[in-house]
Amino acid sequence: MNSINQNRQWLEWAVELQSLAQAGLTYGRDAFDKERYARIRDIAAEMAAHMSQLPLDKVKDLFCNESGYQTPKLDTRAAIFEGGKILLVQEKDGRWSLPGGWCDVNMSVGENTVKEVREEAGLDVTADRIVAIQDRAKHNLPPYAYGVCKIFVQCSVTGGAFQENIETIQSRYFPEDGLPELALEKNTEEQIKMCFEARRAKQWDTLFE
Repeated sequence: MNSINQNRQWLEWAVELQSLAQAGLTYGRDAFDKERYARIRDIAAEMAAHMSQLPLDKVKDLFCNESGYQTPKLDTRAAIFEGGKILLVQEKDGRWSLPGGWCDVNMSVGENTVKEVREEAGLDVTADRIVAIQDRAKHNLPPYAYGVCKIFVQCSVTGGAFQENIETIQSRYFPEDGLPELALEKNTEEQIKMCFEARRAKQWDTLFE
């Protein structure tokens, strides 16, 4: 087993421990048991931080601040086309990604997609159809210490223009065979090519896994 798969396995164990501890803290009644569940969750966070090489405080912020039954976070990504090219936005570190981000609790998937495009690319769009719903752990690196469900949404532009913002440097349309350096934790070449395939298809059945 290579090091990436080993790290992924350890992270899966840490996530399962955290999930069990979170449920115990929510539904347990005995005060001593709750202390044990809290310690188990701390250990799980320490394991996740060690294996993912993320700061412990960041892992705890994402890993230990919820209650109840643990579910994956939602991440929306917009696929916007013009003249056979796809829109990407450039991150502060120079890499590129489809416009998108975490789905806010008070927004639907479509509403969140529209909001993220406006914030990161300055464009007004309509969310037209779901291209794919993917388990991030099966497609993107590095492994995360929490579950993420990635939703790719094909969109159409109705107006707007790129505006300087705190998240992205610029936006640009790229051909399928000329993609720049990608932020692989957000989107891979395979995922972007999937969006191109959906664009070309006369009828597209949403992919999910």
